[in-house]
Amino acid sequence: MAHVLLLTLAPGIPAVLPSLDLLGHEVELARPEPSSLAKPADVMLIDARQDLVGARSLCQSAATLRVSTPVLLVLTEGGMAAVGPQWGADDVMLSGASPAEVEARLRLASRHRDEPEPGPVRIKVHGVFIDEDSYTAKVAGRTLNLTFKEFELLKYLAAHPGRVFTREALLQEVWGYDYFGGTRTVDVHVRRLRAKLGSDHEQLIGTVRNVGYRFSAADAAPQDEAGA
Repeated sequence: MAHVLLLTLAPGIPAVLPSLDLLGHEVELARPEPSSLAKPADVMLIDARQDLVGARSLCQSAATLRVSTPVLLVLTEGGMAAVGPQWGADDVMLSGASPAEVEARLRLASRHRDEPEPGPVRIKVHGVFIDEDSYTAKVAGRTLNLTFKEFELLKYLAAHPGRVFTREALLQEVWGYDYFGGTRTVDVHVRRLRAKLGSDHEQLIGTVRNVGYRFSAADAAPQDEAGA
């Protein structure tokens, strides 16, 4: 039996997810607000039927706060079209889902909660050290003053040394599916990164003509331990 936290303004469980009332789980109702994210539970359900914007904000707050509880969205069929990877939800279900489907999703979500969280990404290659936990990057021991997107771009390229990425692929992976800018923004960020890496290291980000960019593969060695 799971402890299910249901964030909703509805008066009771059947109004949100009728099937949940039949499964015998321990269900706790709470208001859909950031303070409720701290409540302990095996699975968190967010009622997104009436307020998609608010539900998205709650999901993103849970991700920012690194809430370990799996987050599932309860939606109407029309709301499904609005949900994307940038929401940060672990799963979605229709408010009219059958008891068997609801039980399966809760069981899978509870299992994922018991899996160890991946540690922070740390990469050391060619004198460049990247630490995701502290959001710092260094070259030859010198700390780089990077913007958030510059850091994310450098981290992504360095994590895949030798692999060539098109500008479109980098936009998708670093800027996200909901970014509507052009590919020129990738060129601008690469140029800034090279300038900050300095003349001795700017060649680490290579240009592959008519394709895109890659991080130098020579002597690449991802590291698990911290270092500079």
